[in-house]
Amino acid sequence: MVEPFDAVDVIRAKRDASPVPEDALRWMIDAYTRGYVSDAQMSSFAMAVLLNGMTRDEIRVLTDAMIDSGERMSFEGLGKKTVDKHSTGGVGDKITLPLAPLVAAFGVAVPQLSGRGLGHTGGTLDKLESIPGWRAALSNEELFDQLRDVGAVICAAGSGLAPADKKLYALRDVTGTVEAIPLIASSIMSKKIAEGTDALVLDVKFGSGAFMRDIDKARELARTMVELGTDSGVATTALLTDMNTPLGLAIGNANEVRESVEVLSGGGPADVVELTVALAREMLALAGQPDADVEAALADGRAMDSWRALIGAQGGDPDAALPAPRETQTVVADRDGVVDRMEALPFGIAAWRLGAGRARAQDPVIHAAGIDLHVKPGDAVSAGQPLFTLLADDPSRFGRALGALDGAWGIGDAETTTLARGPLVRERISV
Repeated sequence: MVEPFDAVDVIRAKRDASPVPEDALRWMIDAYTRGYVSDAQMSSFAMAVLLNGMTRDEIRVLTDAMIDSGERMSFEGLGKKTVDKHSTGGVGDKITLPLAPLVAAFGVAVPQLSGRGLGHTGGTLDKLESIPGWRAALSNEELFDQLRDVGAVICAAGSGLAPADKKLYALRDVTGTVEAIPLIASSIMSKKIAEGTDALVLDVKFGSGAFMRDIDKARELARTMVELGTDSGVATTALLTDMNTPLGLAIGNANEVRESVEVLSGGGPADVVELTVALAREMLALAGQPDADVEAALADGRAMDSWRALIGAQGGDPDAALPAPRETQTVVADRDGVVDRMEALPFGIAAWRLGAGRARAQDPVIHAAGIDLHVKPGDAVSAGQPLFTLLADDPSRFGRALGALDGAWGIGDAETTTLARGPLVRERISV
């Protein structure tokens, strides 16, 4: 077979900030997926994209080519509206766990295809695997049946969805091109569009514990993804949310499941409840229920019933005891005052060092490991009062975890400390 294009010509075009013709860009992704275009050539192309960007039309074509590299799912025969949520990840971000059953309680199908954690951001599947018996791997038939009968599924994405993305993502990770917004947006949206959902809500985070620390960059990413979804016929909106401080009081796996159950029981930390409710309202509005009373579903047990059905359908026991750590170490306040900061990234790294995350995809996760926070910024504390507790199975991990937290939190004078934090949900972005 004679190839219709040359990878060097495509690389040169993007290197010189020229538009890449649609058929050439589609060929580039296809040829890379089947091994004709080398890793070295695709690395050069990815770096050119990082440096020179892409037009909206180029990003659309790139995303569509990645979708076409694999299968497309369809929920047309389900008889329900389908709506999904994607978060760009953060510290203590367990929102999918209470959110999916909450939205499903209103008769909307939530096909939440999730992933595992790498580095300081925990993976939804790792958290749920803390529950004895729960399984992440479902066939397409099992997924469809559960959406019909239960209304929500949280499971691993199949390897058939956008395989070009899997190959390109691994390359970006080792070539310093992860931060390229066109590549981030096409990576996320190729899988979500291929999934076949009717609507999608994006939780795009900014701040110290987020993938995009700068709010302007996070806004650009959110707008790019909303445009991609809209251009592909998927009703898409985004919320721009603050990730400078850990979300909730639990950072880890089993402890985040516990906190999620508290939210589903009508309690839980105020920030977790606020974001869960905000995202649920967005999802239900896109599904045609803008006036749904989501707080009532948390208070009256409907969301909890939906959670129990979801966990049970995937082999889990919602009543089983969650893994508990063998060792704990609590850090206490050394003075009276007001907590004036708790930086998300160092707390995420500390939880990772305790065993709650993984450095390589093949590493195991210790489900009981993590950190329980006892206070948040703005709370008054007294000398000797517990601030946070480290959770681990091996006490030798505590030293490195505490090293990550050096300078990451502080206590100011009650008389002079003023916190100028903005709202948790900073903006709503739509086309």
